[in-house]
Amino acid sequence: MNQSDQTRNKPGRPAIPESYGISKQQSGLLDWHSVERRLIDARNYWLATASTAGRPHVAPIWGLWFQGDFYFATDPASRKARNLAENPRANLHLESGDEVVIVEGAVSVLPDRQLSAMLNRLYLEKYAVDLAGSPIHHLLPEKVLAWEEADFPNTATRWVISRR
Repeated sequence: MNQSDQTRNKPGRPAIPESYGISKQQSGLLDWHSVERRLIDARNYWLATASTAGRPHVAPIWGLWFQGDFYFATDPASRKARNLAENPRANLHLESGDEVVIVEGAVSVLPDRQLSAMLNRLYLEKYAVDLAGSPIHHLLPEKVLAWEEADFPNTATRWVISRR
């Protein structure tokens, strides 16, 4: 999915209990481009996975937000890779608790070798690490939540990603 496809998804309010004081107004919603810029510019991300037994695992990772999706590499023997093999659902979170971005979706190993080569070049530019030969994982976003903590009730925004 490319960036223009992503912006077709209209922002709305997250389904959060009323006790949090989330505004019902549409004013104050965050702009997708600023949220996507945070995802592109981030150096470190947190990935949350769970085994089929529900055992959670959260770990910092490096990765790339590219054309509306997230890509990362991990050793197939790692806990996160083993969890994803059992249960492909994952959440991705940026480091900041002040400018929050959370991505929910499903992860698969990327079979496209041509895209893998391009992502490897981008990863090498960003981190000075060569991924050649490493399996690249693809997180396909289904929902993105974002807010600015300083104005949480008014900026809490949700995008439900539709793939057409």
